[in-house]
Amino acid sequence: MRPHRRTHEPVPGRGPLAALLACVALLTLAGCGLKPASAFVPDVEPGSIRPIPSFKDSTIRVTSKEFTEQLILGKIAVLALTAAGADVVDHTNVQGSVTSRKSVTTGENDLAWEYTGTGWINYLGQENPIPDPREQFEAVRDLDMKRNKIAWLAPPSPGNNTYTMVVTRDSQRKYGLRSLNDMAKVPAGQRTFCVESEFFSRNDGMRGMFQRYGLAYGSSVPAGNVRQMAAGVIYNATVRGSCVFGEAYETDGRIQALDLQPLTDDKRFFPNYNPAVVVREPVLRRHPELTALFAQISPKLSTAVLRDLNSRVDVGGEDPVFVARDWMRRQGLIR
Repeated sequence: MRPHRRTHEPVPGRGPLAALLACVALLTLAGCGLKPASAFVPDVEPGSIRPIPSFKDSTIRVTSKEFTEQLILGKIAVLALTAAGADVVDHTNVQGSVTSRKSVTTGENDLAWEYTGTGWINYLGQENPIPDPREQFEAVRDLDMKRNKIAWLAPPSPGNNTYTMVVTRDSQRKYGLRSLNDMAKVPAGQRTFCVESEFFSRNDGMRGMFQRYGLAYGSSVPAGNVRQMAAGVIYNATVRGSCVFGEAYETDGRIQALDLQPLTDDKRFFPNYNPAVVVREPVLRRHPELTALFAQISPKLSTAVLRDLNSRVDVGGEDPVFVARDWMRRQGLIR
């Protein structure tokens, strides 16, 4: 399987807040001594999340990767633990999956959100993803505990940050496109695709998708109909009509912002990438209440919700921590 990169780089944030945050980040990297914006966490009060006695005088270190969705999820964890009474150390915004993962397995950090597909394929080295999301979660949970003493907290989020193909509403109406099965409805000469080079080159990307859905690169999909481009360009290229089908990530906020329509993966070709909280086993043993705490949160994080939260950052230019806080307030989790 491909080394699944959970990076889907966001478009630059727009608006004065995004510009300010970018300047702060640059100044910090330049060594001016300013505190990174990502380390700021607003004050919160308990809502349906209640203080947990065992958290008193306990320190829990939270990490996340650096891309938008992970920043939002990381801040949700920080705010939830803070409302529950823990002393939280915010180590979110770590560059790269490997670095974030290693910080948990080595004990530098205690807790993070991780994706079932990433855990199963990248970290545990399994080549065959499991189509059923519940079975995939249970498999990665059991094997990671056995090998690494890393606990996956149930239930995982129903949101799925996996690959999808998107089309415009005009294309959807013109060709009757609802699922990946419908790719064959488009006449071969008009069956055009905009994809990343990595997705193009791997059997478990474009070529495997074609095979599963009865298409073949070079014949039913002419070679000239596939255009390789950077991930950040694909969305606008699809909107402009450079291609009928654009590669995307299911929870990317640009899908919503640009009114693109994801096609259903009827044959379950793409792996499941459901977010779930992972925590070091010794920490969970000390604080078993962590499972119930995050069970209040994970079920609410559907694909549509994650897409909306990501859009607020990537398109609206909002700060991930305020996006996380405002969503948690709307859910009554915190005040």
